[in-house]
Amino acid sequence: MPLIARPVITPPDPGGPPPTPVPLPAVGTATATYTDPAGTLWPLTTAGLGWFTLAAGVSGLGAAPYELTTDAHPRGGARLRHAQAQPRAIVWPLHVWGDSHVEFVGRWRQLARAFTRTLREGPGWLEITRPDGNRRRIAVYYQQGFEGLGTKGAGIVSDTAVLTLWCEDPYWIDPVEVLVHREAGAPSPFFAPFPTVSSSQILGSTEVDNPGDVVVWPTWTITGPASQITFTNTDTGEAFALDPSQVEHGALLAGEQVVVSTDPPQVRYQDGTEDGANWSGALNWPEAVLWGLGDGANAVTFQLDGSGPGSAVDLRFNPRYETA
Repeated sequence: MPLIARPVITPPDPGGPPPTPVPLPAVGTATATYTDPAGTLWPLTTAGLGWFTLAAGVSGLGAAPYELTTDAHPRGGARLRHAQAQPRAIVWPLHVWGDSHVEFVGRWRQLARAFTRTLREGPGWLEITRPDGNRRRIAVYYQQGFEGLGTKGAGIVSDTAVLTLWCEDPYWIDPVEVLVHREAGAPSPFFAPFPTVSSSQILGSTEVDNPGDVVVWPTWTITGPASQITFTNTDTGEAFALDPSQVEHGALLAGEQVVVSTDPPQVRYQDGTEDGANWSGALNWPEAVLWGLGDGANAVTFQLDGSGPGSAVDLRFNPRYETA
């Protein structure tokens, strides 16, 4: 999943104090920030900027909601057939103030635009940072809440927006990407100058650890030379193979790359254009399964036929978590 660089645009009052850790329900002491679709970083737990979070009203940071599909059991009760994670709603009360009505209104309008623009330009990112520097973020869309309290005196120099932020993916992600790199070693004569076995780390079985709570859908980058690529999840038996000859290209030459995305499913040959050439036809459909990595250790097999010096596989993913 592409991450938004931060900060891209300086938020209002850049000389204000740094974010202040506050106790958040289901999280503990932490700081919170919001990055809007334009890349502007908005601290949410710093009163000195003219707005701050009313932590007592925050909710929706715990485990993802699920819908359960069950079958009645003839002896009573039911059996769980399937659990489907549902979109998450986060409630976030934000108090906005100013030294004058004009200053307050300016801040209110800027914040309202920062959140509502998600409905036109794509999601923003709500991020929670622990005192030890550990971070988790979630993509959010504005749903409602920037109406103000509507009580006597509100809206003059201060008011509170009780935001509801809708999350199509209910899981939190670690913004720090995990990279697994495997590369073929240069071949060498077996008896020169003494018995030697060349590295073939890219070929055969290996183990990939997913430190998150749930399945992740990785992105694979394959660097040639290679004539056919097969990736197998040994634990599940799921696999997919990529044959460049199926798109009339022939074997990957040294330095040529193909990127395989598992969510959304996509295969792109890096031909120098912005998006790359569509190589979905190179997969072994209908048998191909662009599989994910379960939580914990995953036994996988990387196999590159026709590999040589420079052949490499890079596996990238961001761990996903139930809670903030």
